[in-house]
Amino acid sequence: MNFIQKLLKRLFKNEKATSSNPKVIGPERAEEILEQLYLQQKIPGLAIQVNREGTPVLNYGIGMAKLENKIPVEAAKTVFRIASVSKPITATALARMVANGLIDLEDPLQKYVPEYPHKGIQIRHLAAHTAGIRGYKGKEYALNKPLDIEEGIQLFLNDPLVFKPGKGYLYNSFDSVLLSLAMQRAAGMSFGVLVEREVLQPLGMDNTFVEVPGQPVPGQAICYTRFAGGFRQATPVDNRYKLAGGGYLSTVGDLCRLGEACLNGRIVPQALQSKFTSAQMIKGKSTWYGLGWQLGEDIPGAPYYGHIGNGVGAYSNFFVYPQQKMVVSILINCTDPKVQPELNEAIGALHDFYSFQP
Repeated sequence: MNFIQKLLKRLFKNEKATSSNPKVIGPERAEEILEQLYLQQKIPGLAIQVNREGTPVLNYGIGMAKLENKIPVEAAKTVFRIASVSKPITATALARMVANGLIDLEDPLQKYVPEYPHKGIQIRHLAAHTAGIRGYKGKEYALNKPLDIEEGIQLFLNDPLVFKPGKGYLYNSFDSVLLSLAMQRAAGMSFGVLVEREVLQPLGMDNTFVEVPGQPVPGQAICYTRFAGGFRQATPVDNRYKLAGGGYLSTVGDLCRLGEACLNGRIVPQALQSKFTSAQMIKGKSTWYGLGWQLGEDIPGAPYYGHIGNGVGAYSNFFVYPQQKMVVSILINCTDPKVQPELNEAIGALHDFYSFQP
């Protein structure tokens, strides 16, 4: 397909858009889609940054970081709860430990956590969600108790495995709790300090923090939940015990720094990064998950690795597109607002546009 055919195809796709100005394409189209989410009261606020070949090409905020005070989102400054986008941060710290010989992916969990009763689990299984550990029960996802990581494993310590390690796939955050405990014991330091030394400081991720209830950081957005009449502040939670799987705060800029480092091999050797971002296979079928990274193809068919985060008061998209050398980070201060189709459409508009740029 030549350039003119591709251009006509792109314009035809945009003729079918549903916005008030359907012929708008590229960044303007993406911004229009995202602005509509705020105007239609589907989200309280949103920040987006898009990097292409190491350069930010989009960076803006939409809506409010604090509805009560009418404080707007500023993409460069507003700090969001990032939910499961914490997992790629953890995966990067784990990869650094592997590269430095501090831990091995094939190490048995019991080497570091002998009190865990179920044998046969390797470090790899925890990062890949193939360990067989159960997911949340009831409202465990909204736990508001000041547990540390060692205390947190008591929630599921004596529960039976759902399947034998390596024989199935079940995405959950308890895998990350056990993984972080093993990592901190292998490194001889707390998990938070480990991540700070291995990932945040080297990459200049100065706006990424452990969330401590009652101690908001400068620029931190209030977390909301959407209901029929609008938005209310989300129920309080304490995510410190599951820091590795969903306890970090960050900005879109910091997450793009992480994505860029993964693309250029700055933080982890490319061969090792590839191992972490390759899909695990179970019974001959892909899990579409690597080691701490979700994998897939978006609407335009572009392969990516990254993560979606969905937690109390937070919804996030973080995608790295190796072929396009593009990184996308979108953060929303609301419990699952049901807007992923619109986010996909906005990202698709960016792909449509930048695939034609030199």
